[in-house]
Amino acid sequence: MTYQQNILEARSAIGNEPHWDGIEAESVARMRLQNRFRTGLDIARYTAKIMREDMAAYDADPANYTQSLGCWHGFIGQQKMISIKKHFGTTKGRYLYLSGWMVAALRSEFGPLPDQSMHEKTSVPALIEELYTFLRQADARELGMLFRELDKAKEAGDAVTTHRLLHKIDEYQTHIVPIIADIDAG
Repeated sequence: MTYQQNILEARSAIGNEPHWDGIEAESVARMRLQNRFRTGLDIARYTAKIMREDMAAYDADPANYTQSLGCWHGFIGQQKMISIKKHFGTTKGRYLYLSGWMVAALRSEFGPLPDQSMHEKTSVPALIEELYTFLRQADARELGMLFRELDKAKEAGDAVTTHRLLHKIDEYQTHIVPIIADIDAG
């Protein structure tokens, strides 16, 4: 759904509720876009689709491989994806990777035990939740910057820039990428 379609849908919903007259449809549309993934299941479906497409592409041509980047904290994963998107213009073919020894060394409540790859069974799910929280924050930040630019362009009456920014918003690529793990990471 495009940004403009989101606004129209929100405007329609607001119009049907008399107590919502103080809510701006454009603000609702922005919040929806900045919070595209409402649950972990939404993220799982989205990333599973990416992985299936990437596996099919690799099966067709082994030159279509993916790159996995190790991370142990949400901030690290966020910064890697921001950098990759900025440098390459896309996150396509890039995954985050959780290594069992890295989780055991850096995320275990037991203390660092990388040689045994020992960590609590909740360490990896907690790290995955943290990673996706930070990646969603990166999306919210970048979309927020686009919305501010859009407001300035509209205020200045710059139709060309407004059109360009609306296109960027509609085509926005999320920082949410698949996370893979070795067997020691669970």
